[in-house]
Amino acid sequence: LRHHAAPPSPWLRPTPSERGGRAAGGGASRGTIPRPRRPVPRSRMYRKEKSVQLRSSIAALYNNLSVLLPPGRQLPCFSAVHGPSVSVVSADGLGFSHRQLPAKEGGMAVSTPVLTQAAWCVLPSRVLLVLTSQKGIQMYESDGSIMVYWHALDVTEHPPAQAVFARGIAAAGGRFVCVGTSAGLVLVFDIPPKGTNVTVSEVLEQHRDAITDITAELGQAPDGAGDVVSADDAGMLCVWRAGEEFGLLRKIPAFGCTCSSVKLWNGIVAAGYGNGQIRLYEAATGIPRAKVDAHARWIYTLDVAPETGKLLSGAEDSFVHVWKLSRNPDTDDVELEHCHAECVTDTQVCGARFCDPRGTSFAVTGYDLGEIVRYGPP
Repeated sequence: LRHHAAPPSPWLRPTPSERGGRAAGGGASRGTIPRPRRPVPRSRMYRKEKSVQLRSSIAALYNNLSVLLPPGRQLPCFSAVHGPSVSVVSADGLGFSHRQLPAKEGGMAVSTPVLTQAAWCVLPSRVLLVLTSQKGIQMYESDGSIMVYWHALDVTEHPPAQAVFARGIAAAGGRFVCVGTSAGLVLVFDIPPKGTNVTVSEVLEQHRDAITDITAELGQAPDGAGDVVSADDAGMLCVWRAGEEFGLLRKIPAFGCTCSSVKLWNGIVAAGYGNGQIRLYEAATGIPRAKVDAHARWIYTLDVAPETGKLLSGAEDSFVHVWKLSRNPDTDDVELEHCHAECVTDTQVCGARFCDPRGTSFAVTGYDLGEIVRYGPP
């Protein structure tokens, strides 16, 4: 397979040890990390469907795809970043409609800022489309028609000569949106049920390195497990309790490799790393429960189907894998089973998302690709 090498980017900085060897999987005995089961699938779970064409190509960014399934709709909406703008694609009666949202320049801009991520944040009272860039954070109504809030990044919070950007977006606690920054901060925004009176309610300061991703609980959190996880460039994870005041519950230490994508489901933290590994941790204790050498190259994206525990992973190696997360009711062991694989030929995968809560379909984006590749049930 040929791979398109992404251009150097200030927010994708490998450390010298991140391209090193793979850690071996542990044994299956109690107290060790079990080796995930990888049976041969009896039949294909997915088939390729008609792709959604874009008006611009995809940038090589972590988690560069967001999917929203509006109530009562059969087809989802998609958003993906290309340099200074984000493509928002929604289904209408005749096909798909397209909207381009530019990065807000802010202040005395001498160059066009580059977007780093776009994601829909679903809250009980409203849905916002949140964009992050080198300049700040933009929040739109879900269709991108109206910008309801703009937050400029404070350059003084960053060391001299360090790249400044925001990245990592998640809705949490029913009324909050969390966004990470290159200074290692997590900004917590209090979102009103309607209107533009968005406020920064808290700034979380436990990370020393740039935030790469933030996730909120997608299932049912066990007692004491926390409901928000943030990850950074060094590979450290922080588990938080959301509320009027966010509280740090624990830190899961780094092991010399960037954590590029993280998900939280039923108290299980699933983390994807630059060495191609997926590692599973108990959110309540931080104890590692499983690991697998899932990809041959850097993982860019993870997703979880909340109703079934299916886990989706995509990486630079052109592969997208579907796994099944579960917890053994007899032993309480966390299990990871391989279910399906797809090769998006000659494509550095940088975004992959399920299109429904059960994970019966998913979509994929790749660097320099001018389309969103879709897979559905056979």
